[in-house]
Amino acid sequence: MINCHRSFSFFFSFFHSPDILEPSKRERGHTVDLQRLFSQAGAVGWGCCAFGDLSLSPEAWAKGEALCPHPAGVLVAAFPYFTGPEGAPGNLSLYARGEDYHRVILRRLTGVAEQLALAYPSRIFVPGADASPLDERQCARLAGLGMLGRHGLVILPPYGSWIFLGTILTDLPLRSSPVPAPDCPGCGACVRACPAGALGDTGFDPDRCLSALTQKKGTLTPEEEGLLKAHPLIWGCDCCQLACPYNQEALAAPLPELAGETQALPYLASLSLSDLEGLTNRTFREIYGKRAFAWRGPAVLRRNLTLKKEEISR
Repeated sequence: MINCHRSFSFFFSFFHSPDILEPSKRERGHTVDLQRLFSQAGAVGWGCCAFGDLSLSPEAWAKGEALCPHPAGVLVAAFPYFTGPEGAPGNLSLYARGEDYHRVILRRLTGVAEQLALAYPSRIFVPGADASPLDERQCARLAGLGMLGRHGLVILPPYGSWIFLGTILTDLPLRSSPVPAPDCPGCGACVRACPAGALGDTGFDPDRCLSALTQKKGTLTPEEEGLLKAHPLIWGCDCCQLACPYNQEALAAPLPELAGETQALPYLASLSLSDLEGLTNRTFREIYGKRAFAWRGPAVLRRNLTLKKEEISR
């Protein structure tokens, strides 16, 4: 059994043992410096938890076992994407302005998983980013990596909640932190800042979340149209994060791909109707296929832009 205990305090002090995954005598391979591996992958924090400690639906549990027979542990890592308060104004959520984070995180964690597989050739290591059956936020909390805010996002100072989480599912036994990360103090700033009232004392209502609404296909109700017209973004929503005290002085240390600092995929703050004019689903994917909003196609974005245009012309 491997102990992945993480020291967690209100001041968010994290201590990582560089040889925490040192192979046992029964498992051939070389010593793994996890701190080095995750740091080289661009992670600003990492931890682990026992797979059996997760509260998963039967369907999610079955999917986890299909990916990794006899799953025993989960490594979870945090990757920053905040570009700073001086970032360009635009109509796309901050998370969607660089390369699709699914691609970025999966690519970086694949490198970590490959190194672990060299150290543990008889073990399985399956990287995942959002599309995994695992609840990444639950993994992070059990690992003592960061606290859960009332907006439902993991907060990891000094990066705030401007982080993406990725996991590596394994059949290697891992222990959860003896003291899971606490929830946020609950100042209520995110609740008050939500324009659609998706956050409240009873929890999170995904049907009212503006981020989800900007991605919703099909016919909208008049109320939903009104919310989108008043919303400054056509994709995603940053209102609750911008209001969070832990994000007020968040450290701007994004991965280059997420910040749009690569020549192949530059920073994209906004889209206009003219950008999408005449694009079929295929040509849209050819141009924007590496962006986080590309999976939904051009129709929803055109609808949101048209609603904004109608509101401006009133």
